[in-house]
Order: sequence, then C-alpha cells, then structure tokens
Amino acid sequence: MTFTQTEAAPAPAAGVAAQDASRPSPSDVIRRLREAITSGMPWQQALLEAVGRWPLAVEERDGVRYQYLLLGEAFDWLMLAGRLLEEVECLVPDEGKEALLFTGKLPSEITDQQFQQAIGPDKYRAHLNYFYGVMVEEALLLEVEEEVRKDRTAHGLPESRDITGLAHERIYGAPQEELLADFWCETVRPASRKLSVLELKEFTYWLFKRRVACTDSAKVASDTKKGLEMLARMTGAH
Repeated sequence: MTFTQTEAAPAPAAGVAAQDASRPSPSDVIRRLREAITSGMPWQQALLEAVGRWPLAVEERDGVRYQYLLLGEAFDWLMLAGRLLEEVECLVPDEGKEALLFTGKLPSEITDQQFQQAIGPDKYRAHLNYFYGVMVEEALLLEVEEEVRKDRTAHGLPESRDITGLAHERIYGAPQEELLADFWCETVRPASRKLSVLELKEFTYWLFKRRVACTDSAKVASDTKKGLEMLARMTGAH
C-alpha cells in the first residue's frame, strides 16, 4: 500500500507500507500541486496526481484527525481530495470544488482508466474497497431498511423504532448489538456506546467483509446489486 503513517498514529495495519524515505513529504506533494495548477494543468488532473503521490494514511492537522485509509484497506480518496483542495483554495473554482466533494463526480473527460493511472494501482484497489465496502454497503442498508418498513406496513405491524437493527439482522444474520460487539472484539478496541463518523465507516466496511465471507456468492451479488441501484438513485448516477 502506498501509504505510511504519521509519528503520532497507531502502528501500521496489514497492507500499509512502512516509512519510505524515497516517498515525497506532504509539503512536497502540496507544493507540486500548486505548481501544476499555476502552470496550466487542469486542477482535477493535478489533484488526482497529488492523491497518487500522497504518502500518509492518517494525519493530525490543526487538531483534526484525517483518516484516509480505513482498517488498512479502504481508501477514502474524497477526504484526501478535500484536504488537498484546502491548500489550493484560491486556485480552484468553488463550483468545481463543491461538485467534486459533494457528488464525488469527476469531469466526464477523465475516464476510470485515467483515474486509476493517476492515483496508482494500490490506491485504486483500496478506493474500490471503500466504494463497495462503505458507500455501496451504506446504500444497501438504507434499501433494506425501506424493505423492512414496507413489509411491516403490508402485515399491519406498527412502525418499529429499530428499523436499522432489523435491517442489520436481515442482511448480516445477527442483531446490530451483537455485530458491534464482534467488531470491537475483532479490532481490539474498547466498546463504545456511540460511534464516531470514522468508527461508523469502519464498522460498515467490517460488515461488508463479513457479508462477503459468510454469504453465498449469489446472495452477495444480489445484495451488492441492490446497494448499487440504491446508490445510483441517491446520486443520480448510472
């Protein structure tokens, strides 16, 4: 994995490379990003190349923790893009920046192959892990929550206060509380009654891996398709 860790970060997870002196520093990446944009390179292309060169899996900046790589495997490239765009704010039009960060959509002239080449094969694979393991999995959960509501209405049952818990049991075969307990245990962390945004993403990715490992391939494919279709409806994508 083409990441390393900050000194203040935990020890690298599996798949995260150790410190490599040959890699550029964050300040070098940001400097080259500015130079590329001011020299006339389209900012989107310059941004993707900066993402490809970025060396850190996690960093602390102005008291804020930026976790770009979840559980050592899933790369949230848009979080990193937002971090980098803060450094070149005056060089990028607000409309284009907001379109990217809020929709995740790059200009149509940037193909998936160009995206992959710009950020590199390791980061691209980790990006796919995040896309399917977090974004699609979140969409699947929302879709199944809606199915649970419709089923209860069709059977004359009252609205449940735990639709999310019922959806977890339908997808993953266990109550949400039990799944959370397994998650805390497997990731060797103290149990928390309230998940942070980061922990929720990590839990979602962990659920995705559990679903793929414990479900037959036909059901995995069906549920993934369901999540993709829901995500497409949510984003207006195809």
